[in-house]
Amino acid sequence: MSYTTLRYEVSDEILVLTLDRPGHLNAFTVEMAEELVAVFARASEDPEVAAIVVTGAHGAFCAGMDLSVDGNVFGLDESMRPTLADMQRLDDPAIHRGVRDLGGRVALAIHDCAKPVIAAINGAAVGIGATMTLPMDVRLAGESARIGFVFGRLGIVPEACSTWFLPRIVGPSTALEWFYRADVMDAATAHAGGLLRDVVPDDELLPRALELARSFVDRRSRPSTRLIRQMVYRNSALPHPLEAHRIESLAIFYASIGDGKEGVAAFLDRRPAEFTASIDDVPELWPAS
Repeated sequence: MSYTTLRYEVSDEILVLTLDRPGHLNAFTVEMAEELVAVFARASEDPEVAAIVVTGAHGAFCAGMDLSVDGNVFGLDESMRPTLADMQRLDDPAIHRGVRDLGGRVALAIHDCAKPVIAAINGAAVGIGATMTLPMDVRLAGESARIGFVFGRLGIVPEACSTWFLPRIVGPSTALEWFYRADVMDAATAHAGGLLRDVVPDDELLPRALELARSFVDRRSRPSTRLIRQMVYRNSALPHPLEAHRIESLAIFYASIGDGKEGVAAFLDRRPAEFTASIDDVPELWPAS
């Protein structure tokens, strides 16, 4: 399967997903949004993929929404006047096509992914180029990276579920300051604010991201990794730890009768574990979104 705005390249169980719109600094379009939603669903089910590294081609990550397109640049139907009640019908074709935030659909697809996701931010990551990294598990940046939540400069508001993700990553005060100021930050500032795990020389960025991805998946149970990712994101938003306890009880039960048996045996035998279970070997523990 090929894509117009992306490259999907798997090597040794690591998918390198590259944003690729030459001549446009990988600016975001409706087509890129649709391809990203499809790609993360594909990667979740692809047995050849254990982890995902997302980066950009042509010296940039993503320069934000392509503002040069005709009509509503966000792909929205300006003839509609939706209400909050309408937003309970996200699958209604008119709402889905004409009202739903494209970046939010991408963010939800990343959030729902069954595999670890690492952002390798190179060059410009502005607007949706910044917010799409928030549902990724870890963000690394090259020294030349520039990151901006610039919505206030355009008279619009944050998107891609970023008002949910960013305060959880950097805290509400820092998130609000970054949204209010709408500046483009250098990588050092973003790192100091808690957005980035590391800032590395540009030529080391992708190798470091691949090394980190490898450390997440080597000799690790695929069902365990899937459950851990889902549990951290979903359980941390539950209103009481008792609710997390219910989910964890189910998860540890199914893990213990699956790869957990091999893990315990390997520990007792003092040998590396050889996990064989598939991510499909555990039931869904949460209701569909």
